[in-house]
Amino acid sequence: MQYKRFGNTLMIRIDIGEEILANLKQVCKQEGILLGQVNAIGATEHAVVGVYDLQEKKYHQEELDGFMEITSLSGSVTEMNGEPYIHLHATMADQQNILHGGHAIELRVGATCEMFVQVLEGKVSRKREESLGINLWDF
Repeated sequence: MQYKRFGNTLMIRIDIGEEILANLKQVCKQEGILLGQVNAIGATEHAVVGVYDLQEKKYHQEELDGFMEITSLSGSVTEMNGEPYIHLHATMADQQNILHGGHAIELRVGATCEMFVQVLEGKVSRKREESLGINLWDF
């Protein structure tokens, strides 16, 4: 992974075999980022995405192996318990151009990931909302 900061924007290149969410969290810790907007493209060789079931309060997961294009990866960086909290959604196209997507649980780079993080001033925390079973923004 390599990255460079330009004012309030970071450009991050995550390399083949590296895990996207873990690398993004590492950069946010290094740079002290607790609030930001994420946008990226690239490719994966392994992905786990989920769709949340509100009644069961859990993610139904799909594990995907094989080279896929990341057609969209977006989300936010906020703060929870003093740590950067990464929340991303991904859409990927497989070799037959069939789309897969959902909440990004694990994404391992297949060629590269080109990511922009727009750093925002301030801090927004996350708070557990037990009735939904998820962590919501807490202003």
